[in-house]
This record gives sequence, structure tokens and C-alpha cells, in this order.
Amino acid sequence: MSTETTNFSTTDAALTRDEMARLVAADIPAGAFVNLGIGQPTNVSNFLTEEQGVTLHTENGMLGMGPVATGDDIDEDLINAGKIPVTELPGASYFHHADSFAMMRGGHLDVCVLGAFQVSGAGDLANWHTGAPGAIPAVGGAMDLAIGAKATWVMMGLFTKTGESKLVEALSYPVTGLGCVSRIYTESAIFELTDSKVFVRSTHGISFEELAERLPVELVRGA
Repeated sequence: MSTETTNFSTTDAALTRDEMARLVAADIPAGAFVNLGIGQPTNVSNFLTEEQGVTLHTENGMLGMGPVATGDDIDEDLINAGKIPVTELPGASYFHHADSFAMMRGGHLDVCVLGAFQVSGAGDLANWHTGAPGAIPAVGGAMDLAIGAKATWVMMGLFTKTGESKLVEALSYPVTGLGCVSRIYTESAIFELTDSKVFVRSTHGISFEELAERLPVELVRGA
């Protein structure tokens, strides 16, 4: 099912991971304090500009993280929460893990960008466990970030390997946070979740009509 507003765009090809990361980076407000989750979100740091003045926070205790480290810039003692070597920017600071979580829980982050296994149309998030037997749960600080940040955005593949939608009517995986996600970036579409409605800001390599047929939630064209 679908209804329509304005402010909608489309491209012929699906987004690459770098293109997704670039779009997320461009959407982050100037001067924001931001946490980038493990996996795809880490790549966003490579596309932030100096003019934006964004300060990146890592849950293992750092403010002022720079882009992912490569080559001679790699320092194995300087990593983010996903154990990825990173760089530091001028003015970077380090602190205890407990202080880092106090920042997360205290509402001091403007945006967090997380990966996900599922997101519901109501903005419920599942990203720490699939519930599969033998799967290793990995909640980390996801629950603290999801409810503590002023805005929670998700980067994920829209479909599973078997073609099922990860944007669902109701979560079937263990919950990370309820009603916390306001924006979803995928290779096929970008979504805004507002007032229990799912707005499609853009589609990539798929038409809006095909998207509406494949997803089990009602979509609104535009954002």
C-alpha cells in the first residue's frame, strides 16, 4: 500500500556502501556529537568534512575520532569500539568506559548511526541478536545509544539473502529499543519514520511501486 507526498528522488542504480556513507555524513548537522556503530556506520567517518565540525564519540572512551586509519597511520592501540584502527583529530580526548556510557545514557549525543537486523515501521530496533540457536549475542552499547541519543539512524541492507525485507511490520528478533529509529539508509531506499508513518525519501535501483509491493509496511512517497 502507498500514499504520496513530495520531495522524492530516484536513481537507476542501488547505492554502494560508500555512497550510503556519504549521504549519511551529509545529513549530519554541523557541530553535532555523533556515535557511529560497528560495521557500515564506521565508514561514515571517512566522508565528514572539516567544515561540518562534527565530533565523533566512541563507546570505548574517545571524543574526536577521525577517519579510519590506513597504512602508516594505523596505531593498534588506537581503535574504535569495533576494534577498527582509527585516527584522532586535534583536541581528541580519552576517558573511562563508564564516563563514555554516561554520555550515551545522559542524552549528550545528537545522533547515533547503528546497523540493524530489523527495524519496524514504528521505529522499533533489533540489532544485537537474531535469536538463532548458537548465535553469539552482541549488544555492546546499542541499547544505551538507541534510547540515549537525540536521533537514532540505521544503516543496513534492505533485504536478507533470501529476499525478505528487514523493514518489517513488527520485530521477530529480540528488541534493542522501542520507537527509537527515525531514519533508515539502505542500498535500495532511504526512509524517514515519523508519526508511525514510513516515508520514502528516495529509491535506488528499484521503483517506488516495486518497493511498495515487496515491503510489508505502508509507504508514503516523499519525506
